[in-house]
Amino acid sequence: MRSLTFVDKGQLEWRDAPDSKLQGDGEALVRPLAVATCDLDLLIVRGMVPFDEPFPVGHECVAEVTEVGDAVEGFAPGDIVSVPFQISCGECDRCRRGNTGNCERVERMAMYGLPMGTNYGGFLSDSARVPFADAMLVEVPEGIEPEAVASLSDNIPDAWRTVGPQLAERPGAPILICGGAASIALYATGVALALGAERVDFAGGSSYIRGVAEEIGATMLDEEFPKRLGPYPITVDASADPDGLRCALRSTDGDGICTSIGIYFEDVSVPLLEMYTKNIRFDTGRCHARPAMEPLLDLVRSGSFKPDQVTAETARFDDASEAMAGHRGKLVISR
Repeated sequence: MRSLTFVDKGQLEWRDAPDSKLQGDGEALVRPLAVATCDLDLLIVRGMVPFDEPFPVGHECVAEVTEVGDAVEGFAPGDIVSVPFQISCGECDRCRRGNTGNCERVERMAMYGLPMGTNYGGFLSDSARVPFADAMLVEVPEGIEPEAVASLSDNIPDAWRTVGPQLAERPGAPILICGGAASIALYATGVALALGAERVDFAGGSSYIRGVAEEIGATMLDEEFPKRLGPYPITVDASADPDGLRCALRSTDGDGICTSIGIYFEDVSVPLLEMYTKNIRFDTGRCHARPAMEPLLDLVRSGSFKPDQVTAETARFDDASEAMAGHRGKLVISR
């Protein structure tokens, strides 16, 4: 089969890869139908992330099930599913706690389409193997187009975890998002409003990102990150900018919650004394995608959350190499 492979900065090419095969009774094979680029993919193809070796790409997708093992109970060939980017068994203690990104039964950071742990192959391919099919796969309901929820594998849950649990604790709270050139900031805006946030204020970001955020329903604040805004009970750092991170932290109210999805490749200073004296809670790290996927599909099905508003570019599979090498925003590639 063919698999799209990152080779070097701005260079991707289709390469031959071994055909996907079932390796156990609880597994499934899927054929990707719609694949979205992650915000990290944009940095990778621009050479801004220190990945030197070639690797298969694509870790957000909606796919068609083509084959299942004898022990798979919940899925059959022809089903349309979303596949989380992290490999998880659904049964170990960590998975049962919702920490599916740290499953005890697989290698640390085992995932699709990224070389940060064991790479299970990319979704920009003819087929992919899903090792724990009943635990991992999520059925996409009829009426939801695969292209609309292609990012349900990663970026949409990554956005949800910045506002969903927080609004469950503090219903209706206003939210500050310090954005960047990231789709996650836009998804977080849409999810927060769908979950009933009083308002979403948006600071920073490119003119394009700010325009989309405003269309979704955010209130625009400063284009550059000031020292502080607010205060807000819930803040989000989706900037990957040290100034954006510090602004979000300083703008968090006493006993408030700040969540950062930014990946910082160098040490960053933060206002620890202010964080300490205000008793704020700061969450960072990789998202655990699988637990958020059904609640998010419910929001999409209700019409209150429209993830396709974030899609900036589209392409066909045959054009994926050129499209991914030159993309500038959220790209969805479909068959």
